Amino acid sequence: MQKPGFEFGLGFTAKIRDAKISLLSLDSYSEKTNVGFVPIINFRLFWKMDDKFGLLLDGDALAAPQGRAEDILLAATYKFSDNVVIRAGYRILEGGADNDEAYNFSLFNYASFGIAYAFTNKHP
Repeated sequence: MQKPGFEFGLGFTAKIRDAKISLLSLDSYSEKTNVGFVPIINFRLFWKMDDKFGLLLDGDALAAPQGRAEDILLAATYKFSDNVVIRAGYRILEGGADNDEAYNFSLFNYASFGIAYAFTNKHP
């Protein structure tokens, strides 16, 4: 039997953004494209309540004067077996740019369900 506890992780995500904004009318077309590097902080906090249940907060997020990006998951986890863990939760994806050339933000909220299977090698 394992004791309840916390796991914490902090890292760095290197996102390459490929953005395109376009407008089309009957007689004209305008387009703005931009490809760029966006550094984002990655974090993970897992609270293992007991041998079966846990609570996971996992995400990537960073804000700057030019814009922001967030992709954050809050989920309950259940260890079905030594190899299978299921999770269900809420995820938010948000971000955009605010600068002299563009102002554009998007927000997505959704339910998230997942199954993780761990392959193990057991030798006699």
